[in-house]
Amino acid sequence: MKEVIAVVRMNMMNQNKAALLEAGIDSFFAHEAQGRGLGFINRKLVDGVEEGYEEAAALLGEKGKLYPKRMITIVVEDTAVTHVVETLIATNKTGKPGDGKIFIMPVSDGVRIRTGEAGEKSIA
Repeated sequence: MKEVIAVVRMNMMNQNKAALLEAGIDSFFAHEAQGRGLGFINRKLVDGVEEGYEEAAALLGEKGKLYPKRMITIVVEDTAVTHVVETLIATNKTGKPGDGKIFIMPVSDGVRIRTGEAGEKSIA
């Protein structure tokens, strides 16, 4: 099993829900999150702030803020990972900074509390 975590724009959540459902993925979690990528800040300014230069902090201004995002977490069988990732990319890609990121991690086990089913049966 794998855990697919996607960090996407807030305004894309309805499109993601529809695309995942159409792709046969009906179980997932969504969380509100805040963050930013490297494309939103000038790294030299951040380094200057960390070194204590007040001028750098003033120049950083709004570019240093965190942006609202949505984090989607999906646990799927190994064979479904490519399908989920392709669906998320197709839904969220605009070609502009802020489209998001996708992370894939192994899941060693899962248990459905109601039935006690473990492994892939717990996510089916």
